[in-house]
Amino acid sequence: MDKKNQTNQQIVARLINVSKIYGEDSLTVKALDNLNLEVQKGDYLAVMGASGSGKSTAMNILGCLDRPSKGNYELNGQQIETFNDDELANIRSKELGFVFQQFHLLPEATALENVMLPMIYACVPLSKRKTLAEIALDRVGLSKRMNNYPNQLSGGQQQRVAIARAIINQPSLLLADEPTGALDSKTTNGVLNLFEELHQQGITLVLVTHEDEVAKRAKKIARFDDGKVIEITENL
Repeated sequence: MDKKNQTNQQIVARLINVSKIYGEDSLTVKALDNLNLEVQKGDYLAVMGASGSGKSTAMNILGCLDRPSKGNYELNGQQIETFNDDELANIRSKELGFVFQQFHLLPEATALENVMLPMIYACVPLSKRKTLAEIALDRVGLSKRMNNYPNQLSGGQQQRVAIARAIINQPSLLLADEPTGALDSKTTNGVLNLFEELHQQGITLVLVTHEDEVAKRAKKIARFDDGKVIEITENL
């Protein structure tokens, strides 16, 4: 295998026989049941499934927001389930980016200040934070809106700010949980166009959605049912 193909096959995230169980005794609920899933470098993977299928639980484990009850999670070759809470927080800060249905922007902060937030936690100097945040906002098409507050931005623009914030630390994996759920169809199309641009620039992306039209924009679709992946297909 040549070097290019080796890069293409590099595994960023891998869930191995992962189960997630809530409750005890007769009240237990198995949200994930020996789930196996691989995310390769450069993937754009949509995760679909009915409510209760386990897709959001899997996303939380991929994002180091929850731990598996059983099984292994490898992120860039690291055994994540062995990490303590401080180490998980460090991984979330440096290796992962998050985009949610609700934008979670600070209302009293400008777009620029919102994007700078993750770098404050990463102890990046102020001058560098400002420069990198300006680059990120320009990257998502908001160079003229840097000093606007969230209430001065449309829903699509607020989501773009959230995406800029998510990619500011150059994460190994960008996780998007129903990122278009609060947007109209026109704005949704704009956000999905942005995801495609970021993917083409090399970002590895996993997107949870219940909308077929959104999933069709990804390169692969993983369908969940009863806590397992039942099918992975490629969009041609």
